[in-house]
Amino acid sequence: MSRINTNVSSLIAQRIVTSQQKGLTTTLERLSTGLRINRGADDPAGLIASEKLRAEKARISGALGNAERADQFANIAEGGLQEISSLLTEIQSLVSATASDSGLSAEEKEANQQQIDSILASIDQIANTTSFQGVKLLNGNFDFQVTGVATTVDSYSVKGAKIANGSTVAVKAIVTTSAQNAGFFLSAGAAALDLTNSTSRFTFELAGTKGSREFSFASGTALTDIATSINNFKSVTGLSAKVSGTGIVVKSEGFGSAEFASVNITAAGGQAGSVHNLSSTNNNRASTVGPTAFASVSAPIRDEGQDVGAIVNGITARGKGKTLSVATDALDLSLTLTTAGSQAAATISALTISDGGAKFNIGPSVDVGNEVRLGIGNVAARNLGVKATGFLDDLGSGKTFNLIDGNLEDANKIVGAAIDQVSSMRGRIGAFQKFTVGSAINALSVALENTSSAESVIRDTDFAEETANLTRSQILVNAANSVLSIANSAPQSVLSLL
Repeated sequence: MSRINTNVSSLIAQRIVTSQQKGLTTTLERLSTGLRINRGADDPAGLIASEKLRAEKARISGALGNAERADQFANIAEGGLQEISSLLTEIQSLVSATASDSGLSAEEKEANQQQIDSILASIDQIANTTSFQGVKLLNGNFDFQVTGVATTVDSYSVKGAKIANGSTVAVKAIVTTSAQNAGFFLSAGAAALDLTNSTSRFTFELAGTKGSREFSFASGTALTDIATSINNFKSVTGLSAKVSGTGIVVKSEGFGSAEFASVNITAAGGQAGSVHNLSSTNNNRASTVGPTAFASVSAPIRDEGQDVGAIVNGITARGKGKTLSVATDALDLSLTLTTAGSQAAATISALTISDGGAKFNIGPSVDVGNEVRLGIGNVAARNLGVKATGFLDDLGSGKTFNLIDGNLEDANKIVGAAIDQVSSMRGRIGAFQKFTVGSAINALSVALENTSSAESVIRDTDFAEETANLTRSQILVNAANSVLSIANSAPQSVLSLL
């Protein structure tokens, strides 16, 4: 080299040293942070993708926390209901024990009534104290808010609904099939029996969903007396009777395909008349079997009821008696129609759901699609029971169904209905935990794993690769420094020319 003002070799060596040191710095940064992408310059496209995945991870983690919180919420509510269920079983035992007058002293009845009163107070206390983070769970706080209930709706239960912010859910039912009793018509042709002689008997056996009973009547017995006798045993057979013209309509107390009524004439006694299935003239039923003369009845004549059928908000509802049920992710409710409502083919604007329910967002995005609502009604004693008969608090001292002088047959029905209500609520909460929340937790956990894996592939450091790069960069930096030193000393050869 014969020039000393510009050392081109040194400049080249300096550039290479700077480049190698930059590579070494990048490798050291990746190894120390554990991240392959520490700034946008490291990988612009990768940075964008990884930031989106990070945001997705945060959303999934939040939703997973919500789902786990919902599970804890349901656990506490179900625990309170479990205790109420045990108390209701105790009430049922006390009602059954007190139903026997003979061998039971007045003091024992008083003691049983005192237990009932204490249990009712305990149920109310549980309903008012079961809470999650200070918020009461069983006192109606998380029941759905419903308005505009139609007069043809006897009762309803909203279990779940998706309600967008600021909107409502209008529930409409189009009745397509009417609910009907099971039953038949005994046509006697007169207001009283007219048998062939005074020793003859008109004997028949009735059977319904509760049991069967044989009836026998003498000549001259009025149809009204026959109907009264049948009604005296309706708790045994599940069938009631009323006089209609010159005959008797016998029908099941309940509605639906689970109900049946049968009659078998075992001794006609020369009585003229016939058996008809219920016809449109007496119970809105089309006759399915022609009239059979009393003397010709050789086997039980049976009739079955019919469940109501309807389309609720575009969904074919399940009918049971006069009750309609739908269960989808958008709407989960049951409607029990009045007799008139269940037998008229019409469109019913049943009710409007405006808000309510325990709301949880168990999806990664905040929208109505990822929102679930769990309706939990008020389980105080005054709300457990059936509207037609009465409610649980009516079993208290001095009330209609108390154990001392009340109607224990109806009291037993009320307790049974209360047990069914609480059991149904517990089952619904259990299904919510197992399938809605449990499935969400499983799916979110898998999504979090996969999203984390995808983000790691893009952003995290591959230590095997980077340690190899570190060794390589260290060698290259040392080599570049050595070359720079040689390049810097090269102009000294000019001194040999001076």
